[in-house]
Amino acid sequence: MKAGGHGLREQIRLLWPLFVLIAAVFFLRLIIAAAGTPGWIVRLVSVTVTTSVAILLAVALIHFRQAGGYAKVVVASFLLNAWAQLLIMGAILFTGITGIHNVYTYPEYASVGPDPNQIRHLLGHLSGGVGLGTLEGAAEGCIVLWLLRMLLPVQTRNHNRDNG
Repeated sequence: MKAGGHGLREQIRLLWPLFVLIAAVFFLRLIIAAAGTPGWIVRLVSVTVTTSVAILLAVALIHFRQAGGYAKVVVASFLLNAWAQLLIMGAILFTGITGIHNVYTYPEYASVGPDPNQIRHLLGHLSGGVGLGTLEGAAEGCIVLWLLRMLLPVQTRNHNRDNG
């Protein structure tokens, strides 16, 4: 898979700190919820918000490192959203298999109604989280990249030394 002339390995190499950031927030939320932290604090630790911030940081990396264009933003949005949703779906699957609930299946955080096997909940994250999240992140990311290019243009690297 290539986007903007860059392979998947290069894209993951660029985004790896953002994957770590999303995973850290995911585990922090699991831990503070299991510790009995008040719900309003648990809601502040949001994987969804962190993923949106990670996409904006990815756009900044893409712009300032001159690592690609709009296609790269779309791929970054997909990869970061897919990673976040994969983590969340893993936690939901854990509940479906073991019956042990976690913050991602507590009724006050997962408002999908009665779903003992968590199938609708998983499908919601797969379609809404990955699908709509990617579209939203790509749209916002492309607008931010366009703004960065207009307001903070980066000097292109010119290796041509024939200037006369």
